[in-house]
Amino acid sequence: MSSTAENKELDSAAQILRLAVPQMSALDIPVTPENYTVWYEYFAGTNLDLNRAIDGFLANSVSFTKEVNTSLYKNFIQEQSPEVIENVQIETQILINSLLSKISQLSQGTAAFSGSLAEFGLRLQTNPDINTLNELVDGVVDEMQMLLINNREMEQSLCTMGQEVQNLKSEMENLSLAAMTDQLTSLHNRRAYELSIQDQIYLSQDHQTRCSLLLIDIDNFKAFNDTYGHLTGDKVLAYVALALKQCVRGDDFVARYGGEEFVVVLPNTHFHDALQVAENLRERISERRLTIGKDKKLSLGAITVSIGLASLQQGDDAETLFGRADKALYQAKAEGRNCVRG
Repeated sequence: MSSTAENKELDSAAQILRLAVPQMSALDIPVTPENYTVWYEYFAGTNLDLNRAIDGFLANSVSFTKEVNTSLYKNFIQEQSPEVIENVQIETQILINSLLSKISQLSQGTAAFSGSLAEFGLRLQTNPDINTLNELVDGVVDEMQMLLINNREMEQSLCTMGQEVQNLKSEMENLSLAAMTDQLTSLHNRRAYELSIQDQIYLSQDHQTRCSLLLIDIDNFKAFNDTYGHLTGDKVLAYVALALKQCVRGDDFVARYGGEEFVVVLPNTHFHDALQVAENLRERISERRLTIGKDKKLSLGAITVSIGLASLQQGDDAETLFGRADKALYQAKAEGRNCVRG
C-alpha cells in the first residue's frame, strides 16, 4: 500500500473513532467491543443493511436498549465474515504500520546518502580532472539538498503521525474508561470490579495483605420503581452511589455490581475495621430523606441498605469471597433489612 493510501486509511480510522464514541455516549450505549464494532461499521458506511436498520431506529426514536444493541450485533456483524468483525482492530493497526514505515523510510534515506558519499570518495581516489571534480561537488550538493528536503518532509510527516498517535491513545483511553464505567452512576461497573478484586487476591497471596468486601443492596428498591417509575428509581441509585463515593478512602474501590447492588472493596482492612466502615455507610445513606417533584413536596422517606461483609481468607478466590458476602447480605435481608451482617 502506498504512503498516500495509508494516510487516507489512517485519517478515516481516526475520524470514525471521533464520530462513533460521542454518538454512543449521546444515545447511552455502553462502549463495549461489540457495541463499538456496530457503530464503527455504521460510520464507515460499508454495511448498508446495518445503516438502514440504525437510521430507522433513529428516525422512530427507538431506545438503544441492551436487547436492541445485542440484536444489531448478532444480525449485522456476528453473522458477517470474520473480516468484518476484525475491521476495527485492522484499522487501528494502520497507524502503527504507518509510523514504522516512516521510520524505515528515514533510515533508507540516510543509508542512501551514506552510499553516495562512499561512491564520491572512491571517485576522488582516481585523480579526477577539473570537470569531474565539478561534477562530484555538484553531486554532493544535490544529495545534500535532497536529504534536507526529504528530512523536512519526514519531520512534518512524523509530527503529524505523532499527533495522530496521541489522539488515538486518548481515544483508546476514553474507550477503556467507558468500558469500565457504569453510565447511570459514574461508578466503576461489574467488569471493573472483577479486575479489581482479582488484583487484590493476587496482592494478598504475594504480600499477605488483608482485604474485605462489602456487598450492598438497596432495601425495597422494586417498590420505588413500581410506585414512582424508573426515573425515581434512577434517582435513588444515584443518591446511594454518591453516598458511597463520599464515604470511602482513596484506596477503596466502589462499583455498581448490577441492578440495585453495589460492591466496595476495602484493601488492607481487617474484618472489624470493615464492619465499622459498613455501619458508617449504612448510617450515612439512611440519614437523608429524598424528595421528588418540581416543588420537592413528595417525600420518598428514608433510603436504607442492607450490607453483607466478608474478609479474604486463606485459599479464597473471587467467587468464594463474593459468595460469603452474598450469604451475609441474604442474612441481613432476612433479619429485617437496614443492617450489616458478616
